[in-house]
Amino acid sequence: QVQLVESGGGSVQAGGSLRLSCAASGYTNSRFCMGWFRQVSGKEREGVAVIFFNDGSTYYADSVKGRFTVSQDNAKSTAYLQMNGLKPEDTAMYFCAANTAWFGSGPACYTILLTSGSTTWGQGTQVTVSS
Repeated sequence: QVQLVESGGGSVQAGGSLRLSCAASGYTNSRFCMGWFRQVSGKEREGVAVIFFNDGSTYYADSVKGRFTVSQDNAKSTAYLQMNGLKPEDTAMYFCAANTAWFGSGPACYTILLTSGSTTWGQGTQVTVSS
C-alpha cells in the first residue's frame, strides 16, 4: 500500500507562487497515477491535476491550465505541484492522492482517485491566497 506525505502550502498574495510536494513510498510498480485535488469547506473535492509516474503524462483542470504545473522526481518518489499566478479562488485545502491498483491511462485517473476504495490520500495542506 502506497503512503503519501504532503508538504508545502501556506499563505500568499494574489499573483504569488507556491509549491506543494507529495512524497510516495511503499509501492513496487511505478505504473500508477497520482493526482492533486482541492476542497473548500462545504464543497465537493475538485480535481486539479494528475500525473502518471511511469511516463510523466499530465492532465490539468481548465481552471489551472497555464498556471499550475505538476511534475515528478522519480529518484525521490515525489510529485510536485508548482502553482503560479495564484488567485483568491485557489484558496482551499489541497490533497494528493495515488492509486496503485489501477493501470489505465488518461484523465479517467481523476474519477478513479475520487471513487476507488484503493486510493490513498495525503494529509492535506492549506493554501490561502489573499487579494
